[in-house]
Amino acid sequence: MRQRLLTLLTEQAYFRQPVILSSGKPSDYYIDCRRVTLSGEGAYLTAKLFLAALAAIPVQAVGGLTLGADPIVAAMAAVSFAEGRPLQGFIVRKEAKKHGRRRSIEGPELPPGAAVAIVDDVATTGGSLLTAIQRVQEETDWRIAQVLCLVDRQEGAQARLAQAGHELITLFTAQDLAGHWEKVATGGRV
Repeated sequence: MRQRLLTLLTEQAYFRQPVILSSGKPSDYYIDCRRVTLSGEGAYLTAKLFLAALAAIPVQAVGGLTLGADPIVAAMAAVSFAEGRPLQGFIVRKEAKKHGRRRSIEGPELPPGAAVAIVDDVATTGGSLLTAIQRVQEETDWRIAQVLCLVDRQEGAQARLAQAGHELITLFTAQDLAGHWEKVATGGRV
């Protein structure tokens, strides 16, 4: 499963082109994981591997900042239910709703002290993950039990999260994708 997901990410989500990242920094490559996490196969593989990473950590729910976390959260909730160990999902809005209940965290109610995991598709500096964590800590009494991302660009997210008291578990690094991309591009001769 891991190798197949790496192949999907390399073929469908890894682009060698100059871009400006959400952090404002320039980069010579872009990783668009939604191209994979919004596909049936990619969503399933991501959910299975994230659930395996959480197997020893008792959490009741998974969530993260919209938009990168949305497909991952939905897939994890569905696959966990199918596996007989259902998790709830929640989405953290970038800003609170201006009408209705004016919430910034959407999803089912969780019991006080619920253990939750925060997820995201790509971590660069860790800003999106830290925003989600901060909102959960400010607006709930849930406990952040784990933080996960699909791809770590290796540009400071690990250190920033560690400084905030959270370990970041990643399935892949940008280096993994680049290495696989090079291997495919050269016909296996790296």
